[in-house]
Amino acid sequence: MSKRVLVALTALFVVVAFAGGVFLYDRQGRETAPAAAVNASSLVRAHSPVIGPPEAPVTIVEFFDPMCEACRAFYPFVKQILADYPKDVRLVLRYTPFHEGADTAVRILETARTQGRFEPVLEVLMEQQPVWAAHGAPDLDKAWGFAKVAGLQVQRAQAEASSPEITRVLEQDIADVKANNVQQTPTFFVNGKPLTNFGPQQLRDLVQKEVEQARKGS
Repeated sequence: MSKRVLVALTALFVVVAFAGGVFLYDRQGRETAPAAAVNASSLVRAHSPVIGPPEAPVTIVEFFDPMCEACRAFYPFVKQILADYPKDVRLVLRYTPFHEGADTAVRILETARTQGRFEPVLEVLMEQQPVWAAHGAPDLDKAWGFAKVAGLQVQRAQAEASSPEITRVLEQDIADVKANNVQQTPTFFVNGKPLTNFGPQQLRDLVQKEVEQARKGS
């Protein structure tokens, strides 16, 4: 990605995230301090979705809400980082269902994972978020419809969406959100280190630093 494109996308990100009003304030509107891991083992769980090589030396953990505008704004930046470091970086997603209806969106993603369609469904839900995820009045039927377009077997998925297994995933992720003092989405950790200066370039810089350290140690 050229510097000019990165600058332009960063400016777009700032506008979108500011419009959503989701990254500097918690749900009650208070300014929040950067998250800090209380227990590193609570950052990644065995059930957590992973995008990228499982054994990559650098792990980005993103606490994300499928209905969060800033998460959508960050999505292309995170994908670009993974593309730039295909062997070095993996992304671990942790569900943070702060918005009304987000728990159902998480269940859609989890049923997609059982069908091997997690990434295509994630992609379409992020792309079409403005259509189905209006805050206060989400249209989850549309979310299911978009997931179907991405290859989800909806009838099977809806039958499995409320399974005890998926409910446990949600409950554990919510518990880990609290354990790590996550109060806004997205919140990022890179190899356990919190992203204290929020922004796409800051995330890239932290990842690059960790990649360089990992390569020196290999």
